[in-house]
Amino acid sequence: QVQVAESGGGLVQAGGSLRLSCAASGRTFSNYGMGWFRQAPGKEREFVAAISWTGGSTSYASSVKGRFTISRDIAKSTVFLQMNSLTPEDTAVYYCAARRTQYSGTTSWPRDYASWGQGTQVTVSS
Repeated sequence: QVQVAESGGGLVQAGGSLRLSCAASGRTFSNYGMGWFRQAPGKEREFVAAISWTGGSTSYASSVKGRFTISRDIAKSTVFLQMNSLTPEDTAVYYCAARRTQYSGTTSWPRDYASWGQGTQVTVSS
């Protein structure tokens, strides 16, 4: 399985932006669909966004649609999550996940992803 590692988290004021990165290594990155999830204190891990292995299909949680954008750079084996118009409700640990697949779509189910990063903290102050 591919290994993934997140970066780019930090502290930002409400209304600000952050870009998270997820670097993959170990396997052919182009064979993997990628997802971002987040977990706030006292809450379950939730889906944020996903992108297909081709990059041609994306999906978003309703809470972030229109504010967040997922993309991938196959040459750099990296997936990005651009987060705009952040609110305190976006505060969480953000996780990157990978799933080896030939399926051209996306999935929001955590159980479909085999590889997970350690997470990066995003804190949005009001």
